Amino acid sequence: MNSDDLEYFAKVATCGSITRAAVELGSDQSTVSRHMARLEASSQTRLLHRSGRGVVLTDAGLALLEHARKVSAALEDARRTVHSFSDEGPAQVVIAAQPTIARMTYGAVGKALKAAFPKTRLRFVEGLGSHMMAWLAAGEIDVAILYLPMHAGALKVDMLLRERLHLVVPPTHLHIGADFPVGRLGEVPLILPSTHHGLRLQAQSLAHAAGIELNIALECDASTSVTKQLVEEGCGCTILPLASVADEVAQGRLRSAQLVDPEVVRDVAIATARNRPPVVQLWGILRTIRQEITRIAVAGSWPDAELIK
Repeated sequence: MNSDDLEYFAKVATCGSITRAAVELGSDQSTVSRHMARLEASSQTRLLHRSGRGVVLTDAGLALLEHARKVSAALEDARRTVHSFSDEGPAQVVIAAQPTIARMTYGAVGKALKAAFPKTRLRFVEGLGSHMMAWLAAGEIDVAILYLPMHAGALKVDMLLRERLHLVVPPTHLHIGADFPVGRLGEVPLILPSTHHGLRLQAQSLAHAAGIELNIALECDASTSVTKQLVEEGCGCTILPLASVADEVAQGRLRSAQLVDPEVVRDVAIATARNRPPVVQLWGILRTIRQEITRIAVAGSWPDAELIK
């Protein structure tokens, strides 16, 4: 047996007709018949009952069909993978990221993708992690660059880097040092997203493990920049990675302390949906995104982050 014969056989079985199979394969009837004859000769058994109304599989044909379909699917997947190296790229790709990640990556990633895939129409959007998971499932975006949620079963993920989380406080909180124990989080008023967002869930998990209650001063589901403004105005404190507040800390507008005992981290990953077929040639897009984020991290341009080996 060879793969061509099995692919032709799977198509004939699906169509129920050699003539219809030939049309879908872009071939002619005699070529398809020749493949069927060669397959039956190599298997030394009859696989098809032929009639004027089409073909019906024999018991041997039914047994072979499952294997033929697996071979056909594997070959198609291999073709798509190889084809992804094409310079053309997909016609359109929609990429989403959480605000901090977007700020750290979109410029470099956009420049690299435009250079590698000049004919691909790119669209960049921002969103919260819970929104992006819904967008992936619905097919509204193709790729998400996000902080990995606690429950990521619906995602295919490629882990990129890990960043430590910090307690971010107003500039007047001079008593806050370089580190802040997780066990003392209940002592500070916190500004966090509402319960369906990843950072809030992570904070609650930390509090539960430490046996403390969080003091939620405000809930903010707006952008990270709004949360930072609330902290700067003295409305409370928050939990963010250093990359989110590095500029404000350098300017003296905010202060930050790394969360310790235990150290608290979040993982950044590239995600696509498990329940949807991938965009043709998406592999090259994903590879370029990974390369650019790796370059950013290696250059030290992503504060307090390290690559996941």
